[in-house]
Amino acid sequence: MRAPVSWVGEYVDLPTGLTPRELGDALVQVGLEVERVESGADGLSGPIVVGRVLSFDAELQKNGKTIRWCQVDVGAYNLDGEPRGIVCGAGNFAVGDLIVASLPGAVLPGGFTIAARKTYGHVSDGMICSVRELGIGDDHDGILILPADSATPGADALDVLGLREAVLDIAVTPDRGYCLSVRGLAREASLALNTSFRDINSVVDVPAPGPEVYPARVEDPTACPVFSLRAVRGLNVAAASPKFIQQRLQFAGVRPISLAVDVTNYVMLETGQPLHAYDRAKLAGEIVVRRAAAGEKITTLDDNKRTLDVADLVIADDSGAIGLAGVMGGASTEITTDTEEIVLEAAYFEPATVARAVRRHKLPSEAAKRFERGVDPRVAAVALQRAVDLLVEYGAATAVDGFTVVGSVPSAPEIEIAADFPGALAGLEIATDVVVAKLTDVGCEVDVETESGRAENSHHRVSGPRLHVVPPSWRPDLTDPADLVEEVIRLVGYDKVPSALPSPPPGRGLTAEQRSRRAVSRALAAAGYTEVLSYPFVSPAVHDSFGLPAEDPRRRAVRLVNPLSDAEPELRTSLLPGLLATVARNLGRGSRDLQLFEMGLVFLPSAEAVTMPTPGVEHRPSDEELAGLIAGVPDQPRYAAVVLTGEFEQSGWWGAGRSATWADAIEAGRSVAAAVRAEITVQPTSYAPWHPGRAAEIRLDGVVVGHAGELHPRVVAALSLPERTCAMEINLDAFAPPAPVVAPTLADFPPALLDVALVVPDGVAAAALTETIRRAGGPLLESARLFDVYVDDERLGAGLKSLAFALRLRAGDRTLTAAEAIAVRDQVVDAAAAQHGARLRD
Repeated sequence: MRAPVSWVGEYVDLPTGLTPRELGDALVQVGLEVERVESGADGLSGPIVVGRVLSFDAELQKNGKTIRWCQVDVGAYNLDGEPRGIVCGAGNFAVGDLIVASLPGAVLPGGFTIAARKTYGHVSDGMICSVRELGIGDDHDGILILPADSATPGADALDVLGLREAVLDIAVTPDRGYCLSVRGLAREASLALNTSFRDINSVVDVPAPGPEVYPARVEDPTACPVFSLRAVRGLNVAAASPKFIQQRLQFAGVRPISLAVDVTNYVMLETGQPLHAYDRAKLAGEIVVRRAAAGEKITTLDDNKRTLDVADLVIADDSGAIGLAGVMGGASTEITTDTEEIVLEAAYFEPATVARAVRRHKLPSEAAKRFERGVDPRVAAVALQRAVDLLVEYGAATAVDGFTVVGSVPSAPEIEIAADFPGALAGLEIATDVVVAKLTDVGCEVDVETESGRAENSHHRVSGPRLHVVPPSWRPDLTDPADLVEEVIRLVGYDKVPSALPSPPPGRGLTAEQRSRRAVSRALAAAGYTEVLSYPFVSPAVHDSFGLPAEDPRRRAVRLVNPLSDAEPELRTSLLPGLLATVARNLGRGSRDLQLFEMGLVFLPSAEAVTMPTPGVEHRPSDEELAGLIAGVPDQPRYAAVVLTGEFEQSGWWGAGRSATWADAIEAGRSVAAAVRAEITVQPTSYAPWHPGRAAEIRLDGVVVGHAGELHPRVVAALSLPERTCAMEINLDAFAPPAPVVAPTLADFPPALLDVALVVPDGVAAAALTETIRRAGGPLLESARLFDVYVDDERLGAGLKSLAFALRLRAGDRTLTAAEAIAVRDQVVDAAAAQHGARLRD
């Protein structure tokens, strides 16, 4: 919302000597987001003057463009009494028009310096300016034409245009819709500066409703509780908007068009109530507020023909829809240069209805911006009277007797709150009379109970007098006690709220799951991986790139109704798409050796289709509806994944490096398991998107919880990744949080160390043989570690391999004898022979 300070000052007594910047700072203190306080003259300097076009010659250039060689009278800035010659490419002016001329030495916004220069065969001694070139608007269709006789040639154009006026530029949050008006900003300024406020009601004499000025009917009073009409006749269509209206509209970023349109825009900015004007001669029968019929069409004021939805609220007459309620009027009843009799509309439309129409038709408007935030339903009559007064005064119109009002203003709900609740919530001592005064200043009606009561929420239990508060009509955002607390605190001053860290109760720290996740994160980081965060959205095409079978459950993904990007409408069922996309992005920026990891949720919908209810927002969902909603929520386990490319160990002066291999990916899985003190086993597998001969499945208590290895060459090629890219993915939720660490018992007796080499078929997995050895070793076997793998067809035989293990044996109550150690070794060998066909290597 942009508003000149002088306009705000008409409704609030600004202290003498208060600078615009100080006013902006004061508004910030009461919670408004003041983006900047600026002047229209910012960025403008040098001779920028009013000029009168004395004559011009239109010349067609070789490039097909027509330029005008103009003779412009700039008063005291004429050269030796002769007018300035200026080349202009616009064609929206005539001889005798007053324009704005920037002469050599002037500087326009953006640091654009004006100088005399030769162009199109003439020396252009300045520039005739448009609104955009002056930095006061976006209109660049033609140059700025000043009202006739509004100034004399040579006058300072910045003064004539009022550009030295300071303008507030405020970002209005959705809950403060009343600040999208000068009325609302003035009210906030009065609170910030503790000065008196004059509501527009005090300067407008509003008549009582009736008789009917034009017939109207509302079929949906819920969506439109109040609908009002006024009318004027005999409007002078040639009358121009007064200078102050045009200037204020321009300061607010609105382009002046005609008196009737300018007045409705001016009143909307002043009061916050959008108005719409109909050409009475184009209306056919009674005006009706209703829902659109199926397939009904309307041509809106932007000249687009739109097909309406049955949920759209429209303004209609006997000819059909003539306006999309609260959004935009229809072209069939548009005000034109021939309009002499006008019907003015002011209504209150339900915010949700307007907001949905805006999004449905992708048709934002200034009116809709206010309606969807909630306008003051009691200001409609004031806004209509203000518009009628302006049209009568400046357009020579005559007000038509009558005032149509259909419906009534809905009453605001009463809110009950304990007087000391704001202080208790903010940690301040705020007296009851201060709370009452602040709420009254906001516009609330406050009734104080004489008896003490109690008020409590989830954090505080407070007692004291109870307040019965009725919010003002312009504050639809005040619906709960918490809203009133915020109003009191912001007026007392956010800077007075003490900064104090809460004291957590003893014994409340990280949960076991949080500690496990941190342990995993630290373990992977210590192993050389860098953590990244990816968006959880993926393209359906990634399933084909991964080579997933048609029946693979990972293809069954949750599809978003309103995705951020149409190219990625699904929620991920694996962390690998995001990680591999990050790898590709880093490769494109010159990185070659990458070790990345991510921890996050994946989304796994149920195999059976679930129909989820769609509860309304008018009440809390029932237990059955909540159960249905929860049943439709996909399972969301937390995964960890890593990706490796390039060198895992860097080369340098110390020697050659080592490229990442499938074994490193498997080791990352072991690091995860070690971080949560879990025992896993690893077995070969074939599972997309991994290479079938270089992939393994990670098992926990016999259940597959992850996969690791080298990615399939086709996957690598499809995603434009380096050869031999490796990855690991594991389900963290499968690991129970580890029990508290128990200090180990230190052995009093020395270990017995034995090495055993077993020859087994190639198909025997080292992990399976290791598990067999551990079971067969019994309580005396402290550890079994694989330290060598040997293959030699001549010495061992074809299809055989030798696996050598280092066995550590120990007893807790004695030193083992050689016979006891050999007995354990024999048990191990016998078990390996029985289960895997193993034999001792010679």
